[in-house]
Amino acid sequence: MASEPATMRVDKWLWAARFFKTRSLALAAIENGRVRLDGQRVKPSREVRPGDRLAIRIGEHEWVLTIRGLAMQRGPAAVAQQLYEEDADSHARRQQQLRERKLNAAPEAGIRGRPTKRDRRLIHRFTGE
Repeated sequence: MASEPATMRVDKWLWAARFFKTRSLALAAIENGRVRLDGQRVKPSREVRPGDRLAIRIGEHEWVLTIRGLAMQRGPAAVAQQLYEEDADSHARRQQQLRERKLNAAPEAGIRGRPTKRDRRLIHRFTGE
């Protein structure tokens, strides 16, 4: 962040701030209307600058944040978190969603694929086979 530019494309900023793993995923989110700048839909080439407010929806989570800095390269997560400041309401809402999801998790959500050898033994023990 030493040679910080004055403006930057919004798709590149979302990638550098680690909201999306690739710029093409950021581009798709912007085109699908999941990113808003000051309440307005944006195009991927829209320039952002420090002080702009973004609303980003990824899945069922929504971040409302203020851009604090710009970075030309994607850096570590600790550096990426310094590029923005999340609103307190947004943070509280996301934490509440995470708590609710954890409490209301379906039992079958933890089951993935075929049973393991240990699982099969427990099933056979239970069914008496």
